[in-house]
Amino acid sequence: MTLIEATILGIIQGFTEFLPISSSGHLVLGQAILGIDQPGNEFEILVHLGTLASVLVVFFDDIKSLLFSLTSKKTQTFILFILIGTLPAVFVGLGFKALLKSLFENVAAVGGALIFTGVVLYGSSFAKRQNKDHSYFTAILIGCAQAVAIIPGISRSGMTISAALFLGLSSKEAARFSFLLAIPAISGAGILTALDVGDGFQLPITVAVAGILSSFVVGVVALKWLLGWLEKGKFHYFGIYCFVVGLITLVL
Repeated sequence: MTLIEATILGIIQGFTEFLPISSSGHLVLGQAILGIDQPGNEFEILVHLGTLASVLVVFFDDIKSLLFSLTSKKTQTFILFILIGTLPAVFVGLGFKALLKSLFENVAAVGGALIFTGVVLYGSSFAKRQNKDHSYFTAILIGCAQAVAIIPGISRSGMTISAALFLGLSSKEAARFSFLLAIPAISGAGILTALDVGDGFQLPITVAVAGILSSFVVGVVALKWLLGWLEKGKFHYFGIYCFVVGLITLVL
């Protein structure tokens, strides 16, 4: 993988991580289109770290507020919900590690997953807009939605935000919970991959840095854009895109 290819894939990651169109799926398709032979998901995890930094920047005030109110019962409960929501992804990620790794090299599977994402996203437009509070039940179900999104082609933000909307959370709170939930999920995935790679890390450091930096910068822009679209009720529009791209992937 060259420096330019890493930058291009980092840009793809930055846009698609937060726009609910599956970053992992687009990275698989991007590598296939560019003819990049990068086995496994090593690079995919690296650029996820760049977008993790994007979340920390955009939601800095929320994170700071949580850190400075750790003694509050409300904050402690919210953090507990985040931890509960993280567990399903941990179980799926560890329990189906080999299968999930093989899917990162299966373009047809990505196409089918994108179609599934499209259906769910468009279906979220029929969810009743309410302002319900979080509960253990909502935390578990949103966590399960995140676990399903480990499959490349299924959008993590798309699944978690859609699940939150179906469960009656407001669009603003759905986005907030989704992206705060991403912090332990992406961090954990990065740690597991680093341990798995060990001394076998194949990417040059310049290529890795290019991917991380490009995904970070573009990720900040994309995240702010998504939050604006979500407030305007245009979230489900991304479902049409996913459905079309999925069909094209299967046909071609």
